[in-house]
Amino acid sequence: MPNWTVEDRDGVALLTYTRPPRNYLDFASIAELGDRLEELAERSGEVKVVMLTGGVDGYFIAHGDLEDLARLGRGEGQDGPPAWRRVTDLVRDLPQPVVAAIDGQAWGAGNELAIACQLRVASERSHLGNPEVNVGITTGGGGTPRLLRLIGPGLAADVLLRGRLFGAAEALRVGWVNEVLPNEGFVDAAVEWCRKLVELPTNAVYAAKRVLVQSAELSLDEGLALELDEFRNITGNSPEMLARIDQILAGH
Repeated sequence: MPNWTVEDRDGVALLTYTRPPRNYLDFASIAELGDRLEELAERSGEVKVVMLTGGVDGYFIAHGDLEDLARLGRGEGQDGPPAWRRVTDLVRDLPQPVVAAIDGQAWGAGNELAIACQLRVASERSHLGNPEVNVGITTGGGGTPRLLRLIGPGLAADVLLRGRLFGAAEALRVGWVNEVLPNEGFVDAAVEWCRKLVELPTNAVYAAKRVLVQSAELSLDEGLALELDEFRNITGNSPEMLARIDQILAGH
């Protein structure tokens, strides 16, 4: 039985993870998510935004499945890390922006999946962190390099070395999440928050995502060159965009 369901919400693909009691993320569900993301990449003409959320009350993803992690420690379950890398690469490389909609706990692998996304919204009751150090391990799914880039070395050290957890309000203040929404009706509100991305010109949003995610892995000079190439490409291939600019300029 699948743990990820896909629901179309007028241009927003809502992927919901439901694995009671606490939405632990096991290796099989990671592989399943990869399959769902590949399917959505093929639908970039109709699906403009991909949103990940949890279907168990109070949990986005609590953390990785401890039984699978124990198997990995025994030298078993070697399919897990490649499946995880496939998922985070897809989140990066999909044409569509990927939004994590966090309602409740997002620790360990839950937070690592959230910060692999381009945008994050959280409910007021949410709490995020990578407290692996508390059980004698370290992050293994991108938590360290991504947190370092997202919230800076000082705060990342507090999370990774001391196991500190952040509530939604503080996560918003430091840039860990982009928006905090009410607990009541959270998923519907998160979908509406994504509506702006659906309404904007699709080619521009997709081009901006490409520049955003690729520039994070490039030098400044390389990022500037990439940005200029995308700018030239989109302006040279979009007469509608040029007409729109002319209309805007005529209004001033």
